[in-house]
Amino acid sequence: MGASSGVYLELRDLRVCYGNVEVLHGISLHVRQGEIVTILGANGAGKTTTLTAISGLMKPTSGGIFFNGRPLHRLYSHDIVRLGITHCPEGRRVFGTMTVLENLELGAFTCKDETLSAQTLHWIYELFPRLRERMQQLAGTLSGGEQQMLAIGRALMGNPKVLLLDEPSLGLAPILARSIFNSISEINAAGVTVILVEQNARAALKIASRGYVMELGKMVMEDDAKALLTNPDVQKAYLGDDDRVC
Repeated sequence: MGASSGVYLELRDLRVCYGNVEVLHGISLHVRQGEIVTILGANGAGKTTTLTAISGLMKPTSGGIFFNGRPLHRLYSHDIVRLGITHCPEGRRVFGTMTVLENLELGAFTCKDETLSAQTLHWIYELFPRLRERMQQLAGTLSGGEQQMLAIGRALMGNPKVLLLDEPSLGLAPILARSIFNSISEINAAGVTVILVEQNARAALKIASRGYVMELGKMVMEDDAKALLTNPDVQKAYLGDDDRVC
């Protein structure tokens, strides 16, 4: 799906603190409808904090977050979900004592249209056939890759306009990670805008439209994904020589 020229989601001079310690130092970012935008950076750079601020789990001390011009930073997280922004967190965080189907049904808590929920569930089962096979299995007994599929599927059950993905390939074998990246491309092709935080910078940039690089709570670089892939500084810091999941 092609990006439109207008800004869809925007962070303006955003500052966020943990207690008295400022961890985001006036960052700005914009996403156009239909894009995959990836945020790269070392551990502790502020990538996860950026996503939690967008989803309303952390409130900025200054600056703003805007979706279609509407200020998100004034809303509670459940209201942000209702507007069409869902968050798939790092570490999957599935409910282990509930079945796969029960986990997915929880993701549809904002959707009152049962027909739409059924259609979305069917789409998720097409996207991740393993979830259909495991629908009555307890989520805690799934493999790591299956749990990641479930976490993404649960986020998709809310029919998001924007999907926030935090380290979806973390801890997965290369073949499973490659499958997850292919699924992200399919989700985007279906019309979902994606903001992707990912340690596997090379794989993320290969499916992204644009990328940002964060260092110590600041945005230090922004460019098209292809340009970042060939940027010597990005190659040295984040890409290395490992191409197994690309």
